[in-house]
Amino acid sequence: MEIIKTMGLFVVTALAELPYLWLKEGKPLWLLFPAVISLALFVWLTHTSQAAGRVYAAYGGVYICVALMMWLWGIEAVRPAITDWIGVGICLTGVIVIMFGAQVIKPA
Repeated sequence: MEIIKTMGLFVVTALAELPYLWLKEGKPLWLLFPAVISLALFVWLTHTSQAAGRVYAAYGGVYICVALMMWLWGIEAVRPAITDWIGVGICLTGVIVIMFGAQVIKPA
């Protein structure tokens, strides 16, 4: 259950960055408000842990997945290639290893 909760938070964090991408593409100024809120949400979600570096690194893997699956496929309407799916699987495996490996394998 902890894995699902953590992965869910990462997906929400990745989605919170999307308004910034719209601003970079010359969209209306009013999008600045949700961008500021999403940036604050991003900082809060990734840095509320004792191991913020680990959380941020794992988030990078989730961000890759969101970029490929939701942005590429959902926004740009480009169907992901088999290599995209394989990469997403590798990234998510890495996220699980980074976030939960230290709990399973204790340092000597």
